[in-house]
Amino acid sequence: MTEVAVIAYGAGNVASVQFALERLGATVRLTDDPAVIAEAERVILPGVGAAGYAMSRLSELGLVEPIRAFPRPLLGVCLGQQLLFETSQEGEGVDLLGFIPGAVSRLEPAGALPVPHMGWSRLTRDRDDPLLEGVADGAYAYFVHGYVCPDGPATLARSDYGGPVPAMVRSANRWGCQFHPERSAEAGAMILRNFLQVAA
Repeated sequence: MTEVAVIAYGAGNVASVQFALERLGATVRLTDDPAVIAEAERVILPGVGAAGYAMSRLSELGLVEPIRAFPRPLLGVCLGQQLLFETSQEGEGVDLLGFIPGAVSRLEPAGALPVPHMGWSRLTRDRDDPLLEGVADGAYAYFVHGYVCPDGPATLARSDYGGPVPAMVRSANRWGCQFHPERSAEAGAMILRNFLQVAA
């Protein structure tokens, strides 16, 4: 049975992630212990809210370096995807984990679309990846976000919200979902199942 450490640092909806993983047969450990995270088989970094607060909490708990050094599969969800990048333009600027080049910026869609982007949008696959196995091009995922990651070589899939939104990214053993896979019905369940099965 696959074991997953879900980082519980006060900036994520860990319960819904936990329940989604348990429905797929995983053993889930909610933790803010750096030693547990460092030794985990795989890790999920959830996140909602502000990037500055999230990075502050990770720093206070001594989790930044264990996350940066983690050598096995890691998945950032929602704000957790944004934290994989170098910086965020939120507030006066925030240094993030730095796995992927570029700055996260405020979402400014064309037209009168509201911000934050909240609701179901289609995923358009950019390239093949183990986490996208069995996920149809055009599948729907559930988004809630007011900031957007830069589009670039790390992008695996996009959605459209008055402009391209990098919906999934990857850098080596680290993946990100801007949407909430735990709330994204069949497509989200497939992505989480693939994460549980991807080679460590």
